[in-house]
Amino acid sequence: MLLDETPLFEPSLLQELDWSSNMVSFSPPLSPSSPGEGLVLRPLCTADFNRGFFKVLSQLTHAGDVTPEQFTKKFEHMKATGDYYVVVVEDTNLGQIVATATLITEHKFIHSCAKRGRVEEVVVSDVCRGKQLGKLLVSTLTLLSKKLNCYKITLECATKNVTFYQKFGYTASDETYMQCRFSD
Repeated sequence: MLLDETPLFEPSLLQELDWSSNMVSFSPPLSPSSPGEGLVLRPLCTADFNRGFFKVLSQLTHAGDVTPEQFTKKFEHMKATGDYYVVVVEDTNLGQIVATATLITEHKFIHSCAKRGRVEEVVVSDVCRGKQLGKLLVSTLTLLSKKLNCYKITLECATKNVTFYQKFGYTASDETYMQCRFSD
């Protein structure tokens, strides 16, 4: 099985974001092309399986026991659809993933067959919290959804995180989030 550096999506999408329309400030300044000393923000690749990608995800929720084969198969499916944008922050000194977030685009019939963006699985490793990486990830995915011509972008969050997401222009909707869970 080959775990390589092939990106999930075209990295130039991140480099071409109009960072001047970003809604939040960073101190010190950060951007997708300059995420901090020794850090790189980029698309997920299969080699990230061995760089602690699941270790970071497990700090958010139950990630499960995933084999390299399962990971590669899911990665290839996501890449083939072209609707998944998983970004990671890698600490190049450690060779480890320290943060990740996902943008999924949904194709709709409504709004003249538009796309909707959905932010999922935003997590920063406990060893890197306080370095503005969560802000960087959410800003990046918000601008990316705009670049991809989504008519809106949504996310689900715990009540305690509402003020954090409001900084990016997110507002609570009148809709109620409901679920029917089949397993953990």
